[in-house]
Amino acid sequence: MKYQLELNNITKSFGQLKANDGVSFSIKSGTIHALLGENGAGKSTLVKIIYGSLGHDEGSMKWYGDEFSPSNPFEAREKGVAMVFQHFSLFESLSVAENIVLGLDQVEIGDGITQKIEKYSKQYGLSINPRQIVGDLSVGARQRVEIVRCLMQNPKLLIMDEPTSVLTPKEVTDLFVTLRKLADNGCAILYISHKLEEVRQICEYATILRGGKLIKNCNPQEHNKDEIAEMMIGKKIIKLARENIKHGEEVFSINNLSSECEDMFGVNLNNINLSVRKGSIIGIAGVAGNGQDELMRILIGEDRAPESSLKFKGQDISKLTSHQRRQLSIFFVPEERLGHGAVPSMGLDENMLLSRPSSSNMTRSNIIDWKQVRSLARDVIDTFNVMTPSVSAEAQSLSGGNLQKFMVGRELIQSPELLIIAQPTWGVDAGSANNIHQALIALADSGSSVLIISQDLDEILSLCEQVHVLNDGNLSDSVDMESNGLETISQLMLGGVAK
Repeated sequence: MKYQLELNNITKSFGQLKANDGVSFSIKSGTIHALLGENGAGKSTLVKIIYGSLGHDEGSMKWYGDEFSPSNPFEAREKGVAMVFQHFSLFESLSVAENIVLGLDQVEIGDGITQKIEKYSKQYGLSINPRQIVGDLSVGARQRVEIVRCLMQNPKLLIMDEPTSVLTPKEVTDLFVTLRKLADNGCAILYISHKLEEVRQICEYATILRGGKLIKNCNPQEHNKDEIAEMMIGKKIIKLARENIKHGEEVFSINNLSSECEDMFGVNLNNINLSVRKGSIIGIAGVAGNGQDELMRILIGEDRAPESSLKFKGQDISKLTSHQRRQLSIFFVPEERLGHGAVPSMGLDENMLLSRPSSSNMTRSNIIDWKQVRSLARDVIDTFNVMTPSVSAEAQSLSGGNLQKFMVGRELIQSPELLIIAQPTWGVDAGSANNIHQALIALADSGSSVLIISQDLDEILSLCEQVHVLNDGNLSDSVDMESNGLETISQLMLGGVAK
């Protein structure tokens, strides 16, 4: 049988770095094929080559047996390649229909476009309203818009990059129904994800990369999650475990916190209450866009908080700046990496200085001791396996996953009494995620406290002994995990009421 897409010995180098080194695999029509690998394995480069965003140095590709080498995404889309990116490319102030029209290469403007959108959304069970403003949509609905826009190009190959990273369990189930329907109609799907249980559930084939090289082509359903992860990283996965959990006195509390957001697409926070005890790991789950950003900005000290709404070890910290909170040993990892967690054009060593509460051990006679700064940066890079050419490499030159590892390590190396972290393993491979989780557990076991805000429900459930849900700016009480906990969390995430 003819394969739909064949890659033969694809090689792509950036200077001395071989991002792809002789990679070969094939995709059949009507199949869901996973592309797996740790951060820096070469997945993004390979997908960009298929989609025409990058050219390859060596090797060849075939599309239904014919030579295939798109020089730009337009040529790839003409052949039938479509892609749903991890970060949505939608204009919030425009309607669903307007966003879809902007993303199509060829379209006839008129009333017919609305009917066409409705036809595709109904055919594939993707419920969207063409007239609705995108800024008013949930994250799951926005993803449906992206998918419908791709489907209206009648793709033969649909590439999906981390498609379930911000979805509720029900939305994941609905997405899988859609993907299977697409595959049944002959569309091939190249599925990139770090969620290996989902890969085992939905994919019949998998290509595993490590260090730019092909490690294995296999059926993921014939391997368990740990076996796949170990193929990706080349070593054993350490099991997560917290034993003899000991909670001390209350360290941090949020008290009747309400806040009106000035952003027209932002979310107001409504009477939020939360208590964090010494040695605990507390999780706040929820779908993106339900007040997580607004809450994090207040916790960091970037936005104002009502007086007495935030207390740390009995002290009112509501009016303290981020720097003053760090001086009390409260540290933060925001969700947005570039521009918030790190300065893009500054080196990793320079970024090390940004979150230090004082310059002790990093200066001599009020002059920066770069040797010491770089030594600390190297400790973070080595401990968290950050793939970078040097400690002075610009933050923007790292992949998202590697920059995330650096940012987490930079905070943890300071042994905070309270760590507030958003999306700890966003875009991070299985092995690195395991390392970060172990580090968070070790921090809590040492007596520090951890507050996690995450859209990754698996992450929340595996780490946290107490789970709350944030929906439309309202924070739920702690969920009883021993009594239908997962079902309750899912209901709360969708705006329901806990039973």
